[in-house]
This record gives sequence, C-alpha cells and structure tokens, in this order.
Amino acid sequence: MTRADDKLNVLILAAGLGTRLRPLTSEIPKPLVRVFDKSILEIQMERAKSLGDVRLHANAHYLADQIVSEGKRLGFEKVWVEQPEILGTAGPLRRIYAAGYRGGLLIMNGDAYCNFDLGAFVQNARNRCDVALLAVDFPKVNTFRVGADGCLAGVVGRFGATEGVPATFSGISWYSDDALARIRDGEFDIREFWKQEIAAGRAPFVDMSQLHATWIDMGSPEGLMAAVEARLAECGRDKNEAVVEPGVDLPAGVKITHSVIFKGAEIQPGETIENEIRGKDFRWIVNGQ
Repeated sequence: MTRADDKLNVLILAAGLGTRLRPLTSEIPKPLVRVFDKSILEIQMERAKSLGDVRLHANAHYLADQIVSEGKRLGFEKVWVEQPEILGTAGPLRRIYAAGYRGGLLIMNGDAYCNFDLGAFVQNARNRCDVALLAVDFPKVNTFRVGADGCLAGVVGRFGATEGVPATFSGISWYSDDALARIRDGEFDIREFWKQEIAAGRAPFVDMSQLHATWIDMGSPEGLMAAVEARLAECGRDKNEAVVEPGVDLPAGVKITHSVIFKGAEIQPGETIENEIRGKDFRWIVNGQ
C-alpha cells in the first residue's frame, strides 16, 4: 500500500544502546532521558512538528518497549522495532520506503540536542538534490570533506577525498523518494550508500548554512550536562539551576547548583551538590563542555 500525499515523513533514530551513559541508561533508553523538562525524543518530535503536518516515525532496539509506549503517547505514526539486530542507518530508511511511505524522509537523531531551522534545510534540500546532509563545525570530529560544488567529496577514514572543506555530520539528513528507492535491501551503513551515490554522479549535497547552530552530542556525561544547560537557556532559565527529576525526594537542608539529579540518587541531609549528575548507582562530576 502506497501512502502518497503531501506529508513529509520524519524518522527519529532511537535504537542506540546508550553505553556511554550507563548506568543511567541501564533501565531507560537514551532518547527518553530527561533534559530538564522533556526527553530528547519529545524535543525532537516538537522540532519536527514545526514543519507542519508530518508523519512521525522512530526506530527502536534497546529497551524497545519503552520507545514504543512513548511513541504511542506522543502520537507517532509508527515505532519500528528492530530485533534481533539493529539495522544500522540505511536499513530503517529502506524499511520505511518498502512499507509504501512516500513524500520524502527527514532523518533526525535521538541522542543529540540541537536547534536547527529544519524548514530552511528541507526546502533547500528539495530544491537541489535527492540527498542532503546538514553539517556543523565541530573540530573534534569534522570527518566530512566537502567539495567546491557543495557536495560530499569524502569521509575521512572511510572513502573519497582527503581534501576539501572539513565539517561534521549533524545526524540530520533528507532523502527524496527516488533516493530511498536506490537503497538496496540489506544495506546497513548509510555511508556506503553515500559512496555509491558519489560514484553514480549523484553526490549528496552538504548544507553548511547552519554550521554554528546549537548541536550537542548528549551521549556522554559532559554532553548531557551541556544539553541540560542549553535547554535551560532555551526555556529562559539560569543554566546553573538545579534540575531534579520528578519523583526525587530531597532530604532537608540539601543545596544543589549546576547539577542534575535523577531518581534513585543517594543524597544525604544537609549535603551540598555542585557540578554533578547523580542517579541510581552513579555520581558523575561534570563541569560542562
């Protein structure tokens, strides 16, 4: 059955294992970790809805039941459970296209806090190419090499040119229906698809118009703290404010600044907590990024 109308499909990738944030993510998948007031999954959903009437999808693997339940609560079209193995990045794209969804596909990431102008990105992509990749300037990574034509020339350590303008892939991309049709059954690594597109003379366009927008990988304790700071600022709050997850019972006399407290944290009466992320069975000292 082909679902062909004017709705853009949006896929939020939420199947990762969250290993860098364990034990916080031992009982909750990373896309559902609260960043001040909401999870990254919900925040990304709201960003996607700013585009108008879209179909929301997510994929899930680790603790998938929680993602499925939250997807139903938030009104997702479907949460695609990947079992027994994760399908990589290319696999979920192919799966959605094979199920008959049409209208193009915007990919977002369930473990990055960002605030891009998605409308400008999608419009620019549709006007230029079949595949578009949104880039940021993050010198610690910057594995993209972008040619003079504005298209992807290579990925350091993977394929292609070592010369060109360096940039980092934000995790946000757009694929036309024609591009999705060219992803092969069993394709796993999306970078291999990009390589094939370059070889066929259809190099993905790299949008570098938002290089310095907010983009934070929240996969580490430092990244999670930076994401909380950014969310607090976005909500008009002090970035040094204490963030205490609902349900946490604070003992008398506790003083908390620039810290995040999750359920299960051990806190002593009268304790002073500063520059920490604390929860069940862990305590991270974090000064931010």
